[in-house]
Amino acid sequence: MKNIIILLSFVAFTLSAKAQIATSVTSPNGKLKIEVNADKQLKYSVIDNGNTLIKESVADLVMTGKKDGKFTAASKQKLVKETTDAPLYKMASVSDEYNQIVLKNSNGMSVELRAYNSGVAYRWITSNKGEWTIDNEVADFNFADDYPAYMAYSTNEKNPKAMAFQATYEIAPLSQSKDLEAFLPITVDCGSAKVTILESDVEAYPGIFVKGKGQSAKSEFAKYPKAFDFYPWRVQKYVTENEPYIAKGKGARNFPWRVMVVTHDDTEMPTNTLVYSLASPNRIGKDLSWIKPGKVAWDWWNDWGVSEVSFKAGINQDTYKYYIDFAAKNGLEYIILDEGWYDPKSGDMLTVINDINLPALVEYGKRKNVGIILWTVFNVLDSQLDEACEKYAAMGIKGFKVDFLDRFDQEGVEMIYRIADRCAKSKLMLDYHGIFPPAGINRTYPNVINFESVFGMEEVKWTQRFKGTKNGKQVDEPEQDMPKYDVTFPYIRMMAGYVDFTPGGMRNATAADFQPVYNNPMTMGTRCHQLAHYIVHDSPLTMLADNPTIYMKEKECTDFICSLPTVYDEMRCIKGKMGEYIVIARRQGNDWYVAGETSWDARDIELSSDFLPVGTYEITAFMDGVNAEKNASDYQTFSMTAYLGHDPRERITVHLASGGGFAAKLIKQ
Repeated sequence: MKNIIILLSFVAFTLSAKAQIATSVTSPNGKLKIEVNADKQLKYSVIDNGNTLIKESVADLVMTGKKDGKFTAASKQKLVKETTDAPLYKMASVSDEYNQIVLKNSNGMSVELRAYNSGVAYRWITSNKGEWTIDNEVADFNFADDYPAYMAYSTNEKNPKAMAFQATYEIAPLSQSKDLEAFLPITVDCGSAKVTILESDVEAYPGIFVKGKGQSAKSEFAKYPKAFDFYPWRVQKYVTENEPYIAKGKGARNFPWRVMVVTHDDTEMPTNTLVYSLASPNRIGKDLSWIKPGKVAWDWWNDWGVSEVSFKAGINQDTYKYYIDFAAKNGLEYIILDEGWYDPKSGDMLTVINDINLPALVEYGKRKNVGIILWTVFNVLDSQLDEACEKYAAMGIKGFKVDFLDRFDQEGVEMIYRIADRCAKSKLMLDYHGIFPPAGINRTYPNVINFESVFGMEEVKWTQRFKGTKNGKQVDEPEQDMPKYDVTFPYIRMMAGYVDFTPGGMRNATAADFQPVYNNPMTMGTRCHQLAHYIVHDSPLTMLADNPTIYMKEKECTDFICSLPTVYDEMRCIKGKMGEYIVIARRQGNDWYVAGETSWDARDIELSSDFLPVGTYEITAFMDGVNAEKNASDYQTFSMTAYLGHDPRERITVHLASGGGFAAKLIKQ
């Protein structure tokens, strides 16, 4: 009898083992692999060059009322090669090569897994035709050790999932992370490689937040909204009550991609394209000629602070005509009318304040070849969507800067897609602010030409100085370290997509001199640090944040900024280390644009011309002045013609002052 029991137990174990699917998908170069074990639940591991980075992590989609099924089959590994046009993106086209497999489940669900040379990704797919509700999704990332993580935490501790998605990165082992939600992307330094967690194709579904726990980053999602209220100042809609579930829908669909980018050198990070590659294709048609990137003379950061004029500066006709004149004189494509052109307390963007004659202003700009973009609040535009698009497109408005979404639930995501789709029909461009990081919508709707979700220049207007003890030392310094953030987020946040950092401040300050000033704000770091932003950042629509009066006095720097493209054919990170410094090179046609930035630590960097095609170049360069350590506005410039790219031994050493930078354009002759 004992032998029979043992035999039956062995048979049962064998049948159970056969029911479990164990498979893997490997990158085309054979170095990166995602291993899967699946029965009722899917668990995966990510192995890089034989090193386990992520181990036995659960991926699960919990549907209301649906019994757990079993994974029944796995497809054979399939190699896919594709090249995609990438209008307005960091490069003109994106080439991909990956292997994929699909696991099917008996409950109508399946999981698609892909392995690229630069990362891995998976997504859930449902073939169910009826209505469905998702109670929760489990997307855990269990790392092989307690590695340091770069986390951008919520700025709202009382309601962490409601915020503007603007925070610097805090670095600590996962086990020592805050008991607070962080938003993506986050980067985990595994020693042999870095893993950056992102998502793509987030549509009609909430986005991921994560919390560190032990050696893991655990996913959390905003619940589906149930009730709302409005903040009176801007009639901004916010959630007051939630349903118990995270998402609902009907019919077959693909869910968002969970993406893990694996990099071995920091210079690989800013150029990664997986979020774009995994997004849904363009839905607005082949004719994108009406989507015109460019630069903007912007009013808000400088607090409408023009001076030396005969009129009272403010939100009025004369001030905006002055901005248009400045834009026209310097070849800028746009001005923005930021908050105040309609009464924000009214929640009515169809009614313009009395101090502005908008049709006349549009006509004035049209005569000078300067377009106008209007600021508004997400839910205000959404509530008047058809009327606003019809009225302002007919008037000649070029697009909207849309602000204060401050949420990442399913309804909020649906709103941004609805707005993008309707605006595309009226040929209106969009700059999204107060919003979660981009997750592929700029591929699906190329009329979305910038995103905030970055700790940008506006933050210096209210960053206070800290006086006290840090690490046993007495310090007197800015509370926020902007130069360090400036050489961190291009590695992490720019993987997700565009950044509307709003650069261009002409009042520049050292760490010792910086003070928060609201009306006439200054920047942290040098003048050349500001110039470098225009090349380092992915920003098809970028701001000149300071006021026209100052720019006209700083003509040399202004001319340089205005001469730079905002869209390029190619991008490379030719040198850098996250949190320390970065050097980006971009190509448009045969011309190259190169810029670098450093943290508060001054440094010398050695650059080679080996990335350049051989030829003669007319070079214009701006570098930190010899006195930039004391006077951050100090810079030096030179122009010369040189034959470059023929000798890989060619080197030039560039000195970057504390908080410094450099910027150069190399025009092929």
